[in-house]
Amino acid sequence: MAQGTTGMSATKSFGERIVHQLLEDKLITQAQVNDLIEEQAKTRVRLVKLLEQKNLVSEMDRISAMGAVLSIAPIDVSKLRLNPDLADLIPLQLARNFTVLPVSKLGNRLFLAMADPLNVLALDDIRKLTKLEVIPLISTTAAIRKKLDDFQNSDQMMDSIIQESGNEAEDTIEAVTESKSNNSNVDLSSELGAGDAPVIKLVNLVLLEAIKAKASDIHIEPFETYIKLRYRIDGVLLEKKSPPKSMQNALMSRLKIMSSLDIAEKRLPQDGRLRVKVSGKDIDLRISFLPTVHGEKCVLRVLDKSNLSLSLDSLGLGPATLKQVKDAVDSPHGLILVTGPTGSGKTTTLYSILHELNQPGDNIITVEDPVEFQIEGINQVSVAKAVGLTFAAALRSILRQDPDIVMIGEIRDKETAEIAVEASLTGHQVLSTLHCNDAPGAISRLDDMGIAPFLISSSVILSSAQRLMRRICRTCKTEIELDPKVAEQVGIDPSFLMESNSSAAVAASAATIPAIPGDSPFSRP
Repeated sequence: MAQGTTGMSATKSFGERIVHQLLEDKLITQAQVNDLIEEQAKTRVRLVKLLEQKNLVSEMDRISAMGAVLSIAPIDVSKLRLNPDLADLIPLQLARNFTVLPVSKLGNRLFLAMADPLNVLALDDIRKLTKLEVIPLISTTAAIRKKLDDFQNSDQMMDSIIQESGNEAEDTIEAVTESKSNNSNVDLSSELGAGDAPVIKLVNLVLLEAIKAKASDIHIEPFETYIKLRYRIDGVLLEKKSPPKSMQNALMSRLKIMSSLDIAEKRLPQDGRLRVKVSGKDIDLRISFLPTVHGEKCVLRVLDKSNLSLSLDSLGLGPATLKQVKDAVDSPHGLILVTGPTGSGKTTTLYSILHELNQPGDNIITVEDPVEFQIEGINQVSVAKAVGLTFAAALRSILRQDPDIVMIGEIRDKETAEIAVEASLTGHQVLSTLHCNDAPGAISRLDDMGIAPFLISSSVILSSAQRLMRRICRTCKTEIELDPKVAEQVGIDPSFLMESNSSAAVAASAATIPAIPGDSPFSRP
């Protein structure tokens, strides 16, 4: 250590302070420090540049050390989702010139990722432009430029498509119909070519951007003078740059063609499916059209198998709740109900349970409307009301197929409920969902359907209710001090959060908040 100290002057340069920080963090050794100092003396190259050239540490480690020296928080922008509203605060060309990226806005404060947080001119210009207090964060040049390129390419491509379409969008669909009808498996990566019609490029751009942003749903909504395009990301709808109103009919027709629906029918709702390919990965989309006053509204549900968690342990359940669920799953027979509103993750929970039960010795059959994900080793039946294949009709046939485990996509009527209860009482394990707000509500719902109370108590072994919890961004989250009144309102003893004033203890407490008595998300009836 003495050798390194003598190699650096009492007043360390910026590069020396970074090297010293890396040494303290044990990311480089004293011998490497000595070699760097000797080479700097010979070549007169800055230490920071030498670190970069020799690749002794990762770029993010180097940025973290620079942040520690400058007392500026480092941030990995490659893991962030770019917010278009924030990006609009700073012109793209200016952001590229200064290598900056707006990360978050809280009140009148703008958190700005910068490759050079010491660039006073950039900070002053952005402060004057946005009329906000700018809080600099430090990140890598490559990551910032990549994020800016992604946003710029998407924005420019949408503008280019709109400009190319001009006033001919209504006529474009005829060429699409002739050249690419019944296209059920589109490779989006190769469908953005210059030779495609504008509407084809528009649809593929919308799907590609939504899938890359990990959106769960795509909403295309027509209004009197414009179309609104929104993606549901992490449970919240975010508005995106929308196509012009003149492309509305062509856009809807293209989506109908891709999902093999009737493009001439615009008065009745239609449902369909399509499959696209992104970076070699198949993505299923469930599509729904609904006639409105100003045209058809289209909603696409993105079904990405790679995002499907097939493990109960990874659902985020607490230890006590997880044990309750596993105990019910291990039962040889009985009815397991998963409840909650649309989009609360009921299907994911059911598939995770099926994955636990999927053994060679069991015959598992599901009846769903529609089959969202195909699971190897499980017989899955899709409801087809047009030909009379309802949940009840499918269940009657399934029970003659010698099943051990039956999964019903949803119990919607008395007949389906009766068959499910009878199956659970005759040695079958039955899984299903109900649309109600809480776990006890499932019992009331079955009672309202006309199922005898004694049959409900004999068959139902687990009733659960669930909601999706929004995740906090790992790179921009900050600690807050919880008001005791808020804790009381949600049923948490305020003293539980006051056991320790240390940030680590508070973080640990927040991660292990106990279930509220009487309102557990998973509870037996």
